[in-house]
Amino acid sequence: MLLIDERPEEVTDMQRSIDGDVIYSTFDEEPEHHAKVAYMVLERAKRCVEQGQDVVILLDSITRLARAYNLTITRTGRTLSGGLDTGALLMPKKFFGAARNVEEGGSLTILATALVETGSRMDDMIFEEFKGTGNMEVHLDRILQERRIFPAIDIYKSGTRREDLLLSKTELEVTYNIRKLMYNEGNTAAVTEKLLSVLSKTKTNKDFFDILSKSPELLK
Repeated sequence: MLLIDERPEEVTDMQRSIDGDVIYSTFDEEPEHHAKVAYMVLERAKRCVEQGQDVVILLDSITRLARAYNLTITRTGRTLSGGLDTGALLMPKKFFGAARNVEEGGSLTILATALVETGSRMDDMIFEEFKGTGNMEVHLDRILQERRIFPAIDIYKSGTRREDLLLSKTELEVTYNIRKLMYNEGNTAAVTEKLLSVLSKTKTNKDFFDILSKSPELLK
């Protein structure tokens, strides 16, 4: 796990909770230190992949990493909305784009968080630059979080590419029906709450999909 510009207490909590390496640069460090730590983690991950290992990097967050590069790079003279220099996104994109499956080698998976609805135009620009570049997106819902419904995932906005390779025909049909229902109802929070209720009553994914394929009205 790579924590950039994070609170020290959050770092300690992660170190005690995660069975893995936690590399960090806290918010009291210089932006140059943030960039250096990120580069070090990426290079180490690449060497592990070359040795045939499967590596996963959890980055929190790519927004803060881009902010750090925005303060450290040599200015290009081209500034986007919010004061974001166009050159500041080069290294974060290289970091995120390093994820791949290597033939006759290992693989590198990168899961990165992005900050949204912070009131900062720069954060919005960073999010828009990375939106749609990943193979999977998970959107969190503030309304669900405020209602203490966890996991607070906006299922309608979340998804993965080529889900047809991951799910069976029945599972795909149920998934499409859930999305249609959320669109028609116009209330993703209510549908998600009912969905979690059904999940809590089943022990396996197969049981869950079997119930919803036979009784889709449970979510209405």
